Amino acid sequence: MYKDCIQKILDKIEAGLKDEIDAKALAQEAGYSMFHFYRIFQDAVGFPVMQYILRRKLLNAIYEIGTGRKKSDVTYEYGFETYSGFYRSFVRETGYTPTEYLRKFKAKKPYRINLLQEEHIMINHKLITEVLSNWDIQDQKVSDIVFPETGEISDTSKFVGDEYVIKYTANLGNTKKAIEIAGALNNVGLSAPTIIPTRDGRECVQEGEIYFTLYRKINGERVMAGKLYLDDYQKKARFTGEIIGWLDKALSAIDTAADEADTYDAVKSWALPKLSSGLGLDDTFTNRFLDEFGNLYKSLPRQVIHRDPNPSNIIVADDKWGFIDFELSERNVRIFDPCYAATAILSETFEDGNNDKFMKWISIMKEMIAGYDSIVKLTEEEKKAVPYIILANQFISTAYFADKGRYEELYTTNRKMTRSIIDNFEKMKIE
Repeated sequence: MYKDCIQKILDKIEAGLKDEIDAKALAQEAGYSMFHFYRIFQDAVGFPVMQYILRRKLLNAIYEIGTGRKKSDVTYEYGFETYSGFYRSFVRETGYTPTEYLRKFKAKKPYRINLLQEEHIMINHKLITEVLSNWDIQDQKVSDIVFPETGEISDTSKFVGDEYVIKYTANLGNTKKAIEIAGALNNVGLSAPTIIPTRDGRECVQEGEIYFTLYRKINGERVMAGKLYLDDYQKKARFTGEIIGWLDKALSAIDTAADEADTYDAVKSWALPKLSSGLGLDDTFTNRFLDEFGNLYKSLPRQVIHRDPNPSNIIVADDKWGFIDFELSERNVRIFDPCYAATAILSETFEDGNNDKFMKWISIMKEMIAGYDSIVKLTEEEKKAVPYIILANQFISTAYFADKGRYEELYTTNRKMTRSIIDNFEKMKIE
């Protein structure tokens, strides 16, 4: 009931961001007293209503400035009397100056939040500052984590000063799993985020239903998918495959609780039924794919995997490298990780109709698999399964994005990617 009400308010706010928005009028429209409205809004969204409105104005304004519009015109339209007022608010909210933000990141139009489609965790800087007192670093600057190539802003973590990352989630099990895996990898000499205990020795702090953990950052830069297409791309791709191989080799020795995943069943029972009409799939191809994939899948080695080794989760510095974000780790076929990494690279660089670039991606994918094979020694069944796992990943990802407004752009891209993969399926086989 509350979510329906608050979603209508969020839609109204979004439609009127360039107007003066009055919290009292919003409360009246919702049918609640101001006090009750403020409470249920913050419970549902994670932000006080006026701070939420301010953040939406700031993020939409920086997007419009990033398209080339005049700064003073944009900021005035969003209700800031002066650019300096916008500047101060932007720094306070994001941790970056507007110029710094646009220089470092792709400014992306903020997605419309839909509480009815998916859970959202929005944590404001004030609460994070209060939580940081558990580590006695509440005076450190808190800033958004923005992924440079996509412009997406993390809704599960923030930078704290220059040395730390604070992560937050409602899933305690995933938090414990990530802490355990990161600790185990550090113990065998691989780089992973180091957990920082609180002053009284706790690994995480609970505030309401949210769990906070503090990690020391891994020194280095996130891998940029676009750079893998530049000079010496074969060498870069092979190296990427090698480090994923080293990661999976280390993960195979870790005894940790992880959910069992069945990629074949997820495709057959959920993804394909959901996508068949939207993708215009041919029954002959679909049936042959499921038969051949099903026969291969039974023989593929299984272990704990990262599950989300996209380029932004790989950190490289000189001759050192590491991985972050183990919350999604699961027990699955081990070849899943390099195949997922390959499709993540394609997702961030895909150009519909650019066949030459797609063929180059196939070369990148094959070099990644060769690099991975040089470390873990793939079986013949695993080599045969590569294009099947890649296409299975695409079916699952596209189905996941299909009905979520937040991922409308990703759904469109992945639908086209899936068609390109199907059309070039035979060329993707590992010989």
